[in-house]
Amino acid sequence: MNLERVCVFCGSGFGLRPEYRENAERLGQLLAEQGLGLVYGGAKVGLMGTIADAALASGGEVIGVMPGHLMKQEVAHEGLTELHTVTTMHERKSRMAELSDAFVAMPGGLGTLEELFEAVTWNQIGIQQKPCGLLNVSGYYDLLMQFLKQAESERFIRDLSVAKLVVEAGPGVLLKRLGSHSLS
Repeated sequence: MNLERVCVFCGSGFGLRPEYRENAERLGQLLAEQGLGLVYGGAKVGLMGTIADAALASGGEVIGVMPGHLMKQEVAHEGLTELHTVTTMHERKSRMAELSDAFVAMPGGLGTLEELFEAVTWNQIGIQQKPCGLLNVSGYYDLLMQFLKQAESERFIRDLSVAKLVVEAGPGVLLKRLGSHSLS
């Protein structure tokens, strides 16, 4: 698969571990070095700001998408290649999906999970066919993966592989797998 832009969902905070910030910086650098644009929520705070700054510092394209009512709360990043202002969170997710060829969720909270699960669900029900990745820094998503496997074994998720979810601990391997992921 030929990726041009990757949408990254991540926290507007930093979390407790320095590895979260380090991996956000590395992912931003790798995206730029590989000529891949970054699409994200548009904030300049937390991991969101870290990944955007790293991609920009490495010469990458960075597109933010933010609802107008969050411009102050999430502190909109003013140095982006493009900042799209939308009305609702639904529009935000839709625009990010339109602009992206793949999705990555880094450590984050409820918003990150909600964004990831919508993208994964869209794959599962055939609305889109774009690879989704979990950057499982320091095992952050281990319990989530346990839950998803349990939901599959209990037959609430028919076939987890249909969701095209790729899980890796490091950003380099994750990007490589997303780029070579078969969508048929």
